[in-house]
Formats: sequence, C-alpha cells, structure tokens
Amino acid sequence: MAAALALFFKLTPLYVTVVLGWLAGRYLQVSGRHIAGMMLYVVTPSIVFSGVMAAPLSTEIILLPFLVFGFCCFLGITHQALARRWIGDSSAALMPLCVGSPNGGYFGVPVALLLFGEEGLAIYIVCVLGTSLYESSVGFYLAARGRYSVSDALKRVARLPSVYAFALAVMLNLSGVDIPLVFEPLFDNLRGTYSILGMMIIGMSISSFRGLAGDLRFTALAFFGKFVSWPLLASAFWWLDATHMGIYSDAVHKAIFLISITPIAANTVIIATMLDTSVKQAAGTVLLSTVVALITIPLMVALAF
Repeated sequence: MAAALALFFKLTPLYVTVVLGWLAGRYLQVSGRHIAGMMLYVVTPSIVFSGVMAAPLSTEIILLPFLVFGFCCFLGITHQALARRWIGDSSAALMPLCVGSPNGGYFGVPVALLLFGEEGLAIYIVCVLGTSLYESSVGFYLAARGRYSVSDALKRVARLPSVYAFALAVMLNLSGVDIPLVFEPLFDNLRGTYSILGMMIIGMSISSFRGLAGDLRFTALAFFGKFVSWPLLASAFWWLDATHMGIYSDAVHKAIFLISITPIAANTVIIATMLDTSVKQAAGTVLLSTVVALITIPLMVALAF
C-alpha cells in the first residue's frame, strides 16, 4: 500500500498538466489542432527514433514492438466489431484507438521511469513503440475509414512518419551508428515535450466539454476494452511465457503489463481532432480514463509487482 500511495503522488504532476492545458484552451483560446499535427508528424517520430536508437537490440527485443502491435490489433479490431453492433454511429470508428492504444508514452514513460529506472525504461520504450506503430498504421486507418474512403485512408497512413522513423532507427542501430552527442540534448528535450504537450492537449480538447457529451455505451465499451481486456491479455501472456515459453525476462512482462493498465492514449484525441471525428466523445472518454487510472494504476502495480 505504501508503494501505491507513493506512485499516486508521483502521478499528480501529470494531472496538473492536463489542468494547465484546459486553462490554456478555455481562457487563452489555444487551439489543440495545430499542436496535434506537430505531435503526430514531428515529436512522436522523434521519440520513436531516439527510443530505438538507445535500445540494446537483439532478435527478441526487435520483435517486442511487433508483439505489442499484434496485441493492439487484436483488441482494437475485435472491440470495433462490438462497437459497430452496439453503438452503430460514426464514433465506432474511434473504438480501435480507444481500446488498442494505451497512453504508454505521455502517461506511461514517467511511470516506467519511476518503477523501472533508466535501464528498465529502455525496454519499456521498445514495447511502447508497438503502440506507436499501431496508432500510426492500423489504428489510424480504422479511424480514418469512418470518414474517408479506403484509398484516402491508406494515403493518410502512408504520410505518417513514425513507421519510417522506426525502420530507419533499427537499420542505424544494427549498423552500429549512434546519435551524435551534440543532438542528445535535443532528443532529451523532445521527450519532455512529448509528455507535457501530450497531456496538455487533453485539457485543450475538453476546454468546451460539458458532461459526458456522448454515448454512455461508447465509454462503457472503451473502458471494458482498456481496463479489462487489455490487462487480461497482458496477464495471460505473462503467465504463458513465464511458465511455458521462457522467451522474455520478468522486466519485459512487467513493461507490457504496465502498458496494459495505462489510460486511453491521448493520441486518440489528437487523431480524432485531425479527422474531425467525434472529438468531444474522444476527449471525454480519454479524460475519464485518465482520472480512473489515477486510482487503478497504483493499485494494479502494487498487486502485480
């Protein structure tokens, strides 16, 4: 319980950042739309690139993002099928992002640093790359299909740079190329920007938010997928690998489990803003999941770790 309380207090700066974003949007009329584009096309690819470049790559480690990517795809696609039947409106297009995309970056990186230290953080970031790849490919495509044709959605996915940043970093890392020392402060600053702007954009998006502003069924299904289905899948993999396969270490199991219990990704709001699809519904659901995670993450970490 002491560990849970300590983690609870460590998370409070993240919520202060959300409030600051809300104040900026409410009283300074700051637009989250332009920041969303910068985050998606500039900051996120930079974080993906620097994370892969810093990781000790082996076959098992290289496959980690694709393992997490597969988990995201499975959860996103299955829950979208449920959303189409249960909800039936355009907001169902955002369900794969709400369920499949944890806030492993903006929210999870500070928590991972607290729990695992610098060494464990590198493994965690490699795992989180799987969620970034999902958001930038399958998740974005499924969300865009709610508004665009197949060809238009695929063109928008092809313009997202995170996938290319990942591939380039893997090639450079395996070739023994390092990030020049002169650029390391730049990437350190970008990591801070990633967390701060990512949380602030949630506050900006809800500056005109009143109540749930949407379908309770959407929020209920998103919460079930994110806070029940994801942890169950991560726990099942932890048990299966630890008892039968023996491929990954306990550090990897804990990293994937932490990803599974983080709230819905702030990038859901960013993508919804860019696509102009059910933005208030997305913002409200992300906000509520973030509030819930303030309580659930310390408890789940205390129980599992």
